[in-house]
Amino acid sequence: AVLAVVLIGGSVLVVKFLTNAVDYYCNVDELGHKDGCEAGRRLRVQGNVEQGSVSETDGVTTFVMTFNGVDLPVRYAGEPGGIFQECVPVVVHGRLDDETGVFDGDRVEVKHDNQYEAENGDRIDKAQAACSQPA
Repeated sequence: AVLAVVLIGGSVLVVKFLTNAVDYYCNVDELGHKDGCEAGRRLRVQGNVEQGSVSETDGVTTFVMTFNGVDLPVRYAGEPGGIFQECVPVVVHGRLDDETGVFDGDRVEVKHDNQYEAENGDRIDKAQAACSQPA
């Protein structure tokens, strides 16, 4: 009986850990509308960096991601580096603060490697076209 309790307790802990360890993948416009894309949980959010939105102050980078006409303010403690720039598709890992509506990111991935470009050329073209239009 003790062994059964230990096994059940251990199983519950493993399931809880694995459930919490999953980063749900969402587009900006799915936040709050798709199962798994709720505020407060760990997420990976995809969108385009909005032109004119990037700023850096005291080691904190802020910018706006947009997808399908929906904007999301992002706060990233650090400098994204690499090829991060306006008008490129990115995936930011972190949590959405339900009170402020700001996504607190702890990792930024620029989605412009050769494989991504081959699979998503139309998305890149749309992002670049949107950024080339006057604001």
